Amino acid sequence: MVRLFSLLAGLLAALFVIGAAEIGMAQEDIPIAADAAPIARQIDAVEARQGVASDGTHVYALDNNRIGKYRIDTGEKVASWEGDKALFPHMNSCTIVGSELACAASNYPAVPQTSAVEFFDTATLRHVRTVSLGLGPGSLTAMEYRGSKWWAVFANYDGKGGDPTRDHRHTLLVQMNENFQQEQAWTFPPDVLAKFAPKSCSGASWGMNGVLYVSGHDRPELYALKLPQAGSVLELVKTIPIRTRGQAIDWDPVVPNRLWSISRMNEKLVASIVQ
Repeated sequence: MVRLFSLLAGLLAALFVIGAAEIGMAQEDIPIAADAAPIARQIDAVEARQGVASDGTHVYALDNNRIGKYRIDTGEKVASWEGDKALFPHMNSCTIVGSELACAASNYPAVPQTSAVEFFDTATLRHVRTVSLGLGPGSLTAMEYRGSKWWAVFANYDGKGGDPTRDHRHTLLVQMNENFQQEQAWTFPPDVLAKFAPKSCSGASWGMNGVLYVSGHDRPELYALKLPQAGSVLELVKTIPIRTRGQAIDWDPVVPNRLWSISRMNEKLVASIVQ
């Protein structure tokens, strides 16, 4: 009997270690896969803390209330902007729309969660206007513009910055018209939500193939998603290993298969070749 209890205790201890390891793996120590997408270009950028956007000639590094504009060919910094932290507490990602940089912003980690879209002139990085979305179904972390529609990701968290009535499972993709009025919405697949936990979706970018690629907060991988034929849950097409760990992403509009992401630890903008 003593031996049986010892075996059971050992088994429980092992399961605890495995569970703890899995929790750790969901954070910043998950290993980079051997077949992860190769890196083609890296650019040093002190603002590379939240995300990156590309117009094909320049890349724009984002860090809450700071933006840096860099030439892709030389890595030279050609413009910068810094705003009042009280007005711009958490800009998480940006996308290029015409001559403007449209950035997803929220009051994270404050609650209740409020969001806005902040617009900047891409030539000068001058802040030109704000579209306030007010209270919403989460914190706005990603904005895309495709097919005359805005595509917004509202993140929800299990802890810091989360609404106590929601968790990561309430993360939502919302389709809006040009006046930012909601038209449709979808939830994320359970397998992807499990990878987000306890954080949420940090980046989203439509590929030229009509597939939406999203990133989480820490894991070195992308999730290729498509709109479902029926129902309200996005469909997971595939998971793609990359060599950077989460945060906002953007497809390069000029070079096919070149995806921009960031390395927070090294403060770099990273171009990967993703097939």
